Amino acid sequence: MDSATATSGSPPKTRSLVGRDPWTTPLDEIDLAHPGIWQANEFLPFLDRLRRDDPVHYCAHSAVGPYWSVMKYQDIMAVEANTAVFSSEPTIGIVDVLPEYTLPMFIAMDPPKHDEQRKTVQGVVAPANLKNLEGLIRRRVCTILDNLPLDEEFNWVDRVSRELTTQMLATLFDFPFEDRHKLTYWSDVATAIPGAGLIDSYEESLVILKECLSYFSRLWQERASKPPGNDLISMLAHGPATRNMPPMEFLGNLILLIVGGNDTTRNSISGGVLALNENPDEYQKLRDNPALIPSMVSEIVRWQTPLAYMRRTATQDSELGGKTIRKGDKVLLWYASANRDEDAIEHADRFWIDRPRVRQHLSFGTGIHRCMGNRLAEMQLRILWEEILPRFHKVEVTGEPKRIYSSFVKGYTELPVRLIK
Repeated sequence: MDSATATSGSPPKTRSLVGRDPWTTPLDEIDLAHPGIWQANEFLPFLDRLRRDDPVHYCAHSAVGPYWSVMKYQDIMAVEANTAVFSSEPTIGIVDVLPEYTLPMFIAMDPPKHDEQRKTVQGVVAPANLKNLEGLIRRRVCTILDNLPLDEEFNWVDRVSRELTTQMLATLFDFPFEDRHKLTYWSDVATAIPGAGLIDSYEESLVILKECLSYFSRLWQERASKPPGNDLISMLAHGPATRNMPPMEFLGNLILLIVGGNDTTRNSISGGVLALNENPDEYQKLRDNPALIPSMVSEIVRWQTPLAYMRRTATQDSELGGKTIRKGDKVLLWYASANRDEDAIEHADRFWIDRPRVRQHLSFGTGIHRCMGNRLAEMQLRILWEEILPRFHKVEVTGEPKRIYSSFVKGYTELPVRLIK
């Protein structure tokens, strides 16, 4: 979503923290928003350093302008609760927007408009609908797993993580199944950084996303002419708060629902396999007691923290952690740091699948913007592992994962694995 609501042109490059000592780097040189340390998987010590030495940290110089970093669990909870002072508008990404690139979406809105638009689509993940989806998810999981090669290396991200979440997105939108891979392509474009491989500029991103708008506009017209259905497009087309949205607001909410509906789950599916391989005692604990799957799913989501931060913008001068935040300042809430905060989470640096209070984490956010699809994400992960365990002794990671070049989306492009019966 950073690039979907971004300024024109590519931002200037700043010095990466890759390879630098997090404990001796001057505080004023720590720029967490630079994607380098995230792709290199060197971010955790820098989060530790700021939690210890400067938990409300000001970065004066970055490619995207100055910003605050909020590192501690309780401080983030306080900011999230104070929507009057810390606004979600105009964007939840760090890049400031120009009007021609603005994609309004309800996650980047404040009440009451946020509440009205979110309520319109919330029914798609209501308990009754999730119950109806469970059998379909299980059938699709079984088909995916039964078609995987044995004793042969393959990319888990493509064959499992991406495929399962793409199929579920198509179902939630009632999107033509044969075109389902367009959904994750648009999701990747929306969160891509220009020059990092997928797109060259924000202009190119917007051209591609307007193709998304054109495709969905045809679906919108079809659904609007029929009685209300139970899919996301029908809900938007018939909802009083959304049926008269201007095109760019429709596109913004589409991107929100597409990214939210696949990125968190996709990267947690991959991250969970990696975490279990890095913690073989926990993997054995899971094999010995499959009843731990629901608890393990929550721990995977905390451990992975698929979205590293959310941005808020100060609407007035305020104080946090003894620092004065000025009106208009960018404030990044680092969920990836809060989920490793020992003051809030016991043994936070341990992957512990049966930990007490396992659901106490901020991977889904909190407050009015808490991820509305969190139960669907957890259900997909639960069903996947319920079907993996009886089929395979181990999903063995056979090489280094390749991570996304982003400080916002904590994800993977490749995870080489081999299945062992």
